[in-house]
Amino acid sequence: MTGHILAIDQGTTSSRAIVFDRKMRIAGVGQKEFAQHFPDSGWVEHDPDEIWKTVLSTCKTALRKAGVTAEKIAAIGITNQRETIVVWDRKTGKSVHNAIVWQDRRTASLCRKLKNQGLETTFSRKTGLLLDPYFSGTKLSWLLSRVPGARAKARRGELLFGTIDTFLIWRLTGGRCHVTDATNASRTLLYNIADGAWDEDLCKILDIPMAMLPEVKDCAANFGSTRKELLGAEIPILGVAGDQQAATIGQACFSPGMVKSTYGTGCFALINTGSDMVRSKNRLLTTIAYRLNGRTTYALEGSIFVAGAAVQWLRDGLGIIKSAAETGKLAARADPNQDVYLVPAFVGLGAPWWDAEARGTMVGMTRNTGRAEFARAALEAVAYQTCDLVAAMNRDWKGSARTVLRVDGGMVASDWTMQRLADLLDAPVDRPTILETTALGAAWLAGSKAGIWPNRSAFAKSWALDRRFRPQMDDKTRKAKLKGWKGAVSRTLSDR
Repeated sequence: MTGHILAIDQGTTSSRAIVFDRKMRIAGVGQKEFAQHFPDSGWVEHDPDEIWKTVLSTCKTALRKAGVTAEKIAAIGITNQRETIVVWDRKTGKSVHNAIVWQDRRTASLCRKLKNQGLETTFSRKTGLLLDPYFSGTKLSWLLSRVPGARAKARRGELLFGTIDTFLIWRLTGGRCHVTDATNASRTLLYNIADGAWDEDLCKILDIPMAMLPEVKDCAANFGSTRKELLGAEIPILGVAGDQQAATIGQACFSPGMVKSTYGTGCFALINTGSDMVRSKNRLLTTIAYRLNGRTTYALEGSIFVAGAAVQWLRDGLGIIKSAAETGKLAARADPNQDVYLVPAFVGLGAPWWDAEARGTMVGMTRNTGRAEFARAALEAVAYQTCDLVAAMNRDWKGSARTVLRVDGGMVASDWTMQRLADLLDAPVDRPTILETTALGAAWLAGSKAGIWPNRSAFAKSWALDRRFRPQMDDKTRKAKLKGWKGAVSRTLSDR
């Protein structure tokens, strides 16, 4: 055994697999996009079987590129798009409906109904979450109501529920293991994060049979082993975490007060609050950062639904760019005298607004507004939204969230975007040498559990800086731009 680790990173638009060697270096990568389905306005779905096929094929590709066989893999770590749900038949393994994606807004009316019944406080107290279509619980309730006979089958124990990690583990283990980890469970609206258990009262409110829920484990635990015929050997699955928590681990944000922000399809900022389950007064989420050796570490999280997806919109929706890499150069050429703001509320607004009915707005356009201004507005929207999150964290976390922001995700490769982020935050932004921090976090969970990767403190010391972006914008310009952003958001919010 050479001590290689296979990380499965199942995301919103693509599946990736990365083989890391014993020294935590990337040895091989496989990646494959899959289809996005939009059956109705605000609805987003994935085909679970297509996800499964892309995961399996990317694992094989990563192994081949790394030049190793499955026998050389010590363990598998899994990280996944959170809140996306799958329901499948226990006997056949066939899903009863497409996966309903975290971005999906179809349960907005159900969330309003529950709020009007005065139940948001109950859910928030137990789960740390707000009543929003983003989370898994209302999606599951909707699916059980709409698929004929589904709820009755679930009560008889014939149907199983899972977030993407659970579904993949079920398939990888040949149906032997129906499990999840504490971080994914904490995003369902069904899991009591103080008690560390599924909550019977919340399940009753949403009419969800508890028999269909998976067993919840630590992030580093034995989640079963893969079937030999899939990859060529039985490989233990020893690490699981939702993508944002995995990125927090990969960024070595193990000390209270450390903040990371991930820029992928969406943007998600987390601040480690240690053993303190901080209740936000600024509409952030209280969530589980990770659970290791039975001990839970909590976090405050700000969730932005559209970050890289705005650049994807420029490419696929408007056709004004051919690749995401163009946006930084375009933005640099934008007219500095045009104050154009994009509020990318394509699927509502997340933290700290939580307005499911808001829709995207472009503010400040003139006849001279063109491709460059659109590109700048899309990239700046990410920075503005991050400023909103960090400001809320500073108010909630004893007013002292650390001023250095660790960043990761596909968008951080853009120097222009990271510099603008530092300018608007008025704080340093640190980009690590390894940008695949989400996969690295999952790999570390598995590798440390297998006993071949370093412990937590040694892993934290291995974190390496690629570049620190320091603020360069003058205070007057920054304040004017932030004021303009707040005005644009105010025009976007629904009447509620």
